[in-house]
Amino acid sequence: MFACLHAPGNASLLLECAAYFSPLIEETSQDTVVFDVRGLRSLYGSPEKLAEEMQRRVGIDANLAIAANPDAAVHAARGIPGVTIVSPKRAATILAPLPVYLLGGSPEFARTVDLWGIRTFGELAALPVLGVASRLSEEGANMQQLARGAGRRQLRLLDTPLVFIEEADLEDSIEDLEPLLFLLAQMIEKLCRRLQFHALSTNEIRLRLRLERAPEHCLVLRPPVPILKQKILLKLLQLELREKPPQAPVERVHLEMMPVRPRTTQHGLFLPSAPEPEQLEVTLARIRGLVGAENVGAPEMLDTWRTDAYRMSVLTIRAEETPAPLRPKLALRRFRPPCPAQVWCTGEGKPARIVSSIADGRVVACAGPWRTSGDWWSGEEWDRQEWDVEIQRVSVSRVVQDCLVGRWFVEGNYD
Repeated sequence: MFACLHAPGNASLLLECAAYFSPLIEETSQDTVVFDVRGLRSLYGSPEKLAEEMQRRVGIDANLAIAANPDAAVHAARGIPGVTIVSPKRAATILAPLPVYLLGGSPEFARTVDLWGIRTFGELAALPVLGVASRLSEEGANMQQLARGAGRRQLRLLDTPLVFIEEADLEDSIEDLEPLLFLLAQMIEKLCRRLQFHALSTNEIRLRLRLERAPEHCLVLRPPVPILKQKILLKLLQLELREKPPQAPVERVHLEMMPVRPRTTQHGLFLPSAPEPEQLEVTLARIRGLVGAENVGAPEMLDTWRTDAYRMSVLTIRAEETPAPLRPKLALRRFRPPCPAQVWCTGEGKPARIVSSIADGRVVACAGPWRTSGDWWSGEEWDRQEWDVEIQRVSVSRVVQDCLVGRWFVEGNYD
């Protein structure tokens, strides 16, 4: 089934109503939209009940027609006032009184049917099919099919991205956080309802507040997983606003949610339940408010030879990977911070004896040195050499010399 709404001068309202019922919309003209409503019977029932819901939703006086093909719905909505249900068996009878100019067509076609005295859909549909095809060619045959309500074509869909934005201009400025959160709760509810209707979720929330005599206050939240739960989204905004409150009264609120496909997971029947990622994000937001956003996340190793070089990145949910088979490896148990030591070296510069609180004794074997340096251009220069040493009757350890200050450290023991 296809539905058509026709109302002069109300294109935006017609498109909004059509988008509520279907993502497949064609804007036939500035006052007419037609959209695909197949599959809505299970939600709204019969075409008559669906038409009642559309009339209530559009909110203005508009002609509405529901038919088996787009052209029949468009012609009925343009030519018949009120609500019209065009059943396939009675399509020709219902469309018969309509004026033939609603079919459109080329000037030659219009001139010919006028000379023939054809004024309505019914008169054109009653002509012999072969005669119309021989005198009016393929266009005439197509127009006769449309006059009978038997046209078949695909919708010319609108190529417009889905935008989920709510805005509010305030008569009185908001100074406290509580009334602002009350307004945001209403806006989030509307946006979540629209996202849910389109089977979408969001992974980015953009809040822009226009302030009195102050620059705009902007916040961007990027949860690691798509979220559609209103309470969680509101809680995330609340925690972010408490950490970064606006510095002046709020005059205007602009809230946007970026649409993405929802997250789908398959839980194991015999696996223990784990906290939902959405709840984890709320917990992380609370922790960020206590220790700072720069101290919360997942450690990410940097592409450098500098020891312990890492940064905190945003936590992301990744699919589980099959671990590679484990192989026996020699592990270095690091000391943080490294233990200061005194080291005596041979004439060749190799460690010969070590004294420290962890390792103390004569070196019986050693390997190295491994020299690394860098960041001399950034003011955080480092220069070091490492040795792996076997201390008599003690352990196998790694000792490091900081060449910038000339000090030695025991950095760890090998298991």
